[in-house]
Amino acid sequence: MTTPNGMPDNPGDPQNTDPEATSADRAEQAAEEAAARSNEDPEAGQDAEVTPEIDPGLEAEIDAAFADVDPDAAMTISAVETQLAERTEDLQRVSAEYANYRRRTERDRQGIIDTAKSGVISQLLPVLDDLDLAEQHGDLTQGPFKALADKLRGIVSGLKVEAFGAPGDAFDPEIHEAVQDLSNGDTKVVGTVLRKGYRLNGRLIRNAMVIIADAENPGN
Repeated sequence: MTTPNGMPDNPGDPQNTDPEATSADRAEQAAEEAAARSNEDPEAGQDAEVTPEIDPGLEAEIDAAFADVDPDAAMTISAVETQLAERTEDLQRVSAEYANYRRRTERDRQGIIDTAKSGVISQLLPVLDDLDLAEQHGDLTQGPFKALADKLRGIVSGLKVEAFGAPGDAFDPEIHEAVQDLSNGDTKVVGTVLRKGYRLNGRLIRNAMVIIADAENPGN
C-alpha cells in the first residue's frame, strides 16, 4: 500500500524493494535451499543426466548421409561367406554332373561303335573260318591267296579283334561251346578246336566250338 506521495508504507518490505535486488535475493535463496538439500541427501542431483543439445544443422547432415544407404544391400561378412560357400558347392555339383555326363556319353558312343564293328566282323567270321580250314590243309603256304589271307587278318587284328580257343586251354562254359566231352577226370580242358572264338575289345562276339578232353591228354 502506498501513501499519497507515492512512497510505500513499509519501504523495507522485500516486495517493495528494487526488482533486480529482489531477483538476486531470490537466486541466493534458491542456492541456499539446493545446498541444504545436498547436505541432507549427498546422492541427490547426481543421477540427473544432462542431455547435450545437438546442432539442428549437424543432425540434418547426418540424416541426409544415411538416407541413401540401402539396408538390404548392407550384408555382413558372414552372409557373404555363406553365399560364396553355396555358389562353390553349386559349381562343384555342376562340374561333377558334367564329368559324369561326358563319361556316360563317351561310354555310350564307344558302345555304339563296338556294336557296329561287331555286326561287320560277324559277317566276316565265316571267311576267317574258311581261311583257317585252308591253312590246316596247307593251302596258305604261298601265293596270292596267302597274301590276301594275311591282309584280311591284319585288318581284323587292327580293329582289336582277338581270336581265342586253343588245345590245352582251361574249359570255360562262358566262352567255349562244347559239342562233345571225352574227359574222365575233374579237370577239363579244350581238346580239339572245331571253330575259333572271337572277342572285340574284350567283348565276346562268338563262342569257340570245342571238344572237351582231360588235362593229361588234351589231344585225345
